[in-house]
Amino acid sequence: MCSATAIERVKGFNLNGVLPEELGDLPELVEIDLTRNYINGTIPPRLGQLPKLKILSLIVNRLTGTIPPEIGNITTLEQLVLEDNLLGGSLPPDLGNLISLRRLVLSANNFTGTIPETLGNLKSLTQFSIDGSELSGKIPEFIGNWTSITTLDLQGTSMEGPIPSNISQLKNLKYLRISDLSGSSSTLPNLQAMKNLEILILRNCLITGSIPNYIADMSSLNILDLSINRLTGNISIFKNLRSVTVFLSNNLLTGEPTWALSTSKQADLSYNNFSNFRRPASGGCQQQETLNLVSSYLSNNNTDDWCFTKGLPCTQNPEHRSLFVNCGGGSVTFNHDKYDEDLTAGGPASFFFSQGEWGYSSTGIYLENNTGSFLAKNDYNLSVKDVYETARLAPQSLKYYALCLAKGKYKVQLHFAEIMYSNDQTYTSLGRRIFDISIQGITLRKNFNIAERAGGVGIGITEVFDNIIVNGSTLEIHLYWAGKGTTFVPNRGVHGPLISAIAVTPYLKKGGLSAGAVIGIVAASCVLAALFLLLLRTKGYLGGKDLENKGRTEGTGISLV
Repeated sequence: MCSATAIERVKGFNLNGVLPEELGDLPELVEIDLTRNYINGTIPPRLGQLPKLKILSLIVNRLTGTIPPEIGNITTLEQLVLEDNLLGGSLPPDLGNLISLRRLVLSANNFTGTIPETLGNLKSLTQFSIDGSELSGKIPEFIGNWTSITTLDLQGTSMEGPIPSNISQLKNLKYLRISDLSGSSSTLPNLQAMKNLEILILRNCLITGSIPNYIADMSSLNILDLSINRLTGNISIFKNLRSVTVFLSNNLLTGEPTWALSTSKQADLSYNNFSNFRRPASGGCQQQETLNLVSSYLSNNNTDDWCFTKGLPCTQNPEHRSLFVNCGGGSVTFNHDKYDEDLTAGGPASFFFSQGEWGYSSTGIYLENNTGSFLAKNDYNLSVKDVYETARLAPQSLKYYALCLAKGKYKVQLHFAEIMYSNDQTYTSLGRRIFDISIQGITLRKNFNIAERAGGVGIGITEVFDNIIVNGSTLEIHLYWAGKGTTFVPNRGVHGPLISAIAVTPYLKKGGLSAGAVIGIVAASCVLAALFLLLLRTKGYLGGKDLENKGRTEGTGISLV
């Protein structure tokens, strides 16, 4: 046993228990890889005395506590991969001693505080991933020291912008992913020297100004995501982007994206300020399989293509007052209401609408799983039924629209059940789905976790939002993935917002009466009032007796004078 050099043949075995401290007494160990198990407890500090360890990989387990400072003593360590656990606390500055470290992957944990300055010493790094954590503070300038790095992932943290200008020194980057920054705005950093860049994601990073021309000329670029920024400028010039998967939604871009009409990839250009509308060759609103132009034009005189116009205006008299959709499932009766089916496949940049009553828009791509589905099923035989048996999901953004609604106040009920994780003691139960919920552009739930809110997986819950105002004719429900939660459980391609069903009905104050009841009460009151007046008249209190007597005297010709 003392001559053991690797523990790596037990990946995916759902091993329970804790990491034994005795592992630190095996001086010949070079690799510890216990990926996808069910191990709990903490990381033993005694691992720090292993003189030859090169790989410590504990992806997808239930580990808690902090990273022991003693890990910084393993100067031979090349890979420290702790993704998808429950580790927390501050990152120990001692990690800066790991001079041989190439991969530092701490994604989807609960780390807090700032990134230690000592990590600037890790000049051999090729991957640094802290996405989905609560690390805060400014993005450190010392990332410019990591000139060998190929993957930099800072999605979904609590960090602040702007992105340091010396990021331009990272010429070997292939995958750059930063999202959801707070702080001050800035223009796009200079990325021109990154000739090998394949994935560029700078989503919701407070970026202003125009998109540099060289972005479209990056020959290695496969995915470009600059959505949810304040980018301006004419998009018409980016003809080379037709061979790139593009997400540029929620910006202030102008011009006419004619190149996108013949894209060979997916392109989401929704929510921009385009003009000079030109009808897509494949047939207007309903052709959105690879191109999403929803609400992207300032105006549009063609009513057949209403969905491209800002605000999704109704082309007829807005008269709908309710909506029921079984997201990702067939037509079903639930709580005495009939829910419409919603079975279209969806996709990375798709829009669908049903007979002018409702529609949805889905955005995003599963980076490590091109076959990821946009429809969720109950693969673990959870005891769910009715609308909770299926769901719709998206990697990044999912919007549902109630269309042609009459102006007024509405109650919105969103039904959820987590059906993509198991309910047992295996690694497939360790997923954490976290996303934000907004209605009419207002965030009403931040870091929403279905299973946590319900008390477990396979349990249906309803989030109720009262007094939602519709002043135009469209009600928008937006579910957004801000980079939080796990991305590797049970496999790649499961994260992102998920919803089971939607109900929209007229809002009535608690204890209030329905419209039918009010009408009935008014009608009954009118009848009672009329009967009361008639009674008073017959008794002579309203002049009835005088008129009766006058009629009699006139009939006999007798004068009362």
